[in-house]
Amino acid sequence: MKALEGIRVIDFTHDQAGPACTQMLAWLGADVIKIERPGVGDRARGLYPGPTPNPESYFFLLLNNNKRSTVIDLKSEEGMAIARKMVEKADVVTENLGPGAMDRLGLTWENVHQLNPRAVYASVKGFGSYGPYADYKCFEMVAQAMSGVMSVTGYPDTPMVTGANVGDSGTGMHLAIAILGALMQRERTGKGQRVEVAMQEAALNLTRTKYAYTLTTGQPHPRTGNRSASGNFTDLYRCAGDKPTDCVYLFLASDNPEAFKALAKITGRPDLLTDARFNTPQARIHHYDEMGEAITAWTRQHDKRSVMQTLSAAGIACGMVLDTTEVLADPHLRERGTVFDIDHPTRGRMSMIGCPLRLSDSPVENRRAPMLGEHTGEVLQELFGYTAEDIARLRRDKVIR
Repeated sequence: MKALEGIRVIDFTHDQAGPACTQMLAWLGADVIKIERPGVGDRARGLYPGPTPNPESYFFLLLNNNKRSTVIDLKSEEGMAIARKMVEKADVVTENLGPGAMDRLGLTWENVHQLNPRAVYASVKGFGSYGPYADYKCFEMVAQAMSGVMSVTGYPDTPMVTGANVGDSGTGMHLAIAILGALMQRERTGKGQRVEVAMQEAALNLTRTKYAYTLTTGQPHPRTGNRSASGNFTDLYRCAGDKPTDCVYLFLASDNPEAFKALAKITGRPDLLTDARFNTPQARIHHYDEMGEAITAWTRQHDKRSVMQTLSAAGIACGMVLDTTEVLADPHLRERGTVFDIDHPTRGRMSMIGCPLRLSDSPVENRRAPMLGEHTGEVLQELFGYTAEDIARLRRDKVIR
């Protein structure tokens, strides 16, 4: 049995934030039915297409595992009638369309609640449905800029975008949590409710520990590059090799003196233990560069994997910097099934990133993302009572694909 088996999600989302949310629900066993536009489908299908023409971008494939795809012309009266039937039988309706789009479709929260009082109506917005910024457009980098993420990322002279999609995928994770909470509440009340997550606020929530500094000092949190502003000794250290990612990240916690003793022994520098510049956490912070030189003199002699293995075995927190090709080949992730290979109709055999959740009684089955309109007929017959003749006519009339 799957954790969300029996939960039906009618998914009007596209691009990243919404699909990241519904992918998580699909991994947990919900029946996620995407409603896509004729011809082009989800906008993500055409993002980052690559040098070889292909109707399915990897961007889309990474965000839509385990879902079913239907293509319905929502600009037609009959297409809207189909969408309303789907909403009537939904447990969850998700959307991340621009301001006014769901109003034009006649599928606002109020409309959906009238059609189906048990449905949870879940929305992603850039800045929320009210407030001074409510009508502003928002994308990943805008959310990072407006949440403080960019302000605390980078080096002292310039803010930087972080590579992790905290504004889009981070928002999707928050929305999934909100949906699960609303479904639990429905078990007690019998009623659905509206849930909303703003990208600015989700990104802020993921950055909230940085505000401890500001609340303590009244000053903006400093940008410290790869170093921590928390009082722990942390930095990136070069190892043997010529690639920019031939490095390890080292974390010496200020409250763990044993880790420093182990580091001094491994690096062949027992003198560090008695040197007043390094023998206390505060001293090491004041002599960051000198301490770093001592560490780099050792790490430069070894490849990053052996450095990580040696330090980790001694109880020192250390991670090698893996580039994206190395992550896809990483034996640990492969053994756990987080990275796996899957067959796709147009891409062939390909690597895929799977669900990061582990539930002991609800194993995740990883299925490829759907082709555009792959399940339209199946869904309409199986769930909504349409006959083969109905579907053939709707295809002829270009209401569905």
